[in-house]
Amino acid sequence: MSKESDFLLNAGEQTKAIHGGEFPDPVTKASSPNLIMSTTFITDADAGFSVEGLDENDSWLYSRWGNPTVHQLEEKLAICEGAETAVAFASGMGAIVALLFHLLKGGDHAIVSDVAYAALAELTNEMIPGLDIEITKVNTSDLKSLKEAVRSNTRLIYIETPCNPLLRLTDIAAVAEIAREAGAKLAVDSTFATPAATKPLALGAGFVVHSLTKYLGGHGDALGGVILGSKENLVPLRKKTAIRFGGVLSPFNAWLILRGLATFPLRMRVHQENALKIAAYLEKHPKVKRVFYPGLPSHPQYELAKRQMKNFSGIITFQIDNGRSQARKFVERLQIIHYAVSLGHHRSLIFYLDSNELLKTSFKFSTPQQLESWNDFAGDGLFRLSVGLEDAEDLISDLERALV
Repeated sequence: MSKESDFLLNAGEQTKAIHGGEFPDPVTKASSPNLIMSTTFITDADAGFSVEGLDENDSWLYSRWGNPTVHQLEEKLAICEGAETAVAFASGMGAIVALLFHLLKGGDHAIVSDVAYAALAELTNEMIPGLDIEITKVNTSDLKSLKEAVRSNTRLIYIETPCNPLLRLTDIAAVAEIAREAGAKLAVDSTFATPAATKPLALGAGFVVHSLTKYLGGHGDALGGVILGSKENLVPLRKKTAIRFGGVLSPFNAWLILRGLATFPLRMRVHQENALKIAAYLEKHPKVKRVFYPGLPSHPQYELAKRQMKNFSGIITFQIDNGRSQARKFVERLQIIHYAVSLGHHRSLIFYLDSNELLKTSFKFSTPQQLESWNDFAGDGLFRLSVGLEDAEDLISDLERALV
């Protein structure tokens, strides 16, 4: 945290979201963050041309190495997450790939959630094992199975909580202890939870990953990703991996996400309020077979959700007979909710996740025991509903019209 942000140490979440990483421009006195689009910066004759000589406190040189607007976003995100520092990327997958390639080398072993974001599942099914890195897929909510998967060469445990798309939770503090005993790093993808719900670093995680495209940006108009953690872990990651991979965040997208973050805590309150109402409505609907939402008492990990999440977020997963045909009706009949991928935007989005496609990605290399966690969902697939900021009554009416 910079000296300009020291006053935020004891500030509330909304104050941090507005003022974190920001300060008036010393020259123009502008109140809002500047958008610095320059790719290069005037420097002195002693500046080097290799990142090997880069120091975190050096002046700006080249925007792939660091940019003032992107830096302001990283400062704000670190303050909101309770991290020492952050490294921003062009997308959430850019952040994930950088983390995996930075931490793992040939001969290493990593444990990854058996249910995860599709691109991560595919990456750890094929490309990463092809580099002589062993991957074990585990239901990370099952601590016994997780412990049994640990090996002498385990270097990383990677979890999502809640996971995409089943909304299964993992006990971060318990897994952090397992990782510590194994001498491994724990990375938590907290995109669904957000800092409004959970602070994984405070629970023992070494790294937190977010897709900034989702709740943190919040408006569906800017791709981005971030890794947060200690300076000890992230300074070498920035220098050795992020800058060399080159998947850095553009200043314009950083500026858009900065603007979105100012209302982040306010938005999360409404996401949760709306999702609770809609989840309760869906749970009583005769056509809906099952509803999964961490804020419902019927969620199998409701007690963990109450303990680990201050906000239940806005993602609901539910199942209907003949899901594919129902998806076609949603496309035809929904007027407010958009039938589209992604989540965490101000507008509501819904998308059908086909059972067979999920089996090809998340569960491709699962054991029969691990597949048990999928059995309850097989057959009709799942609908993932990202509840937006519209009036809850209007969203319920939209769903009612589509479910007739």
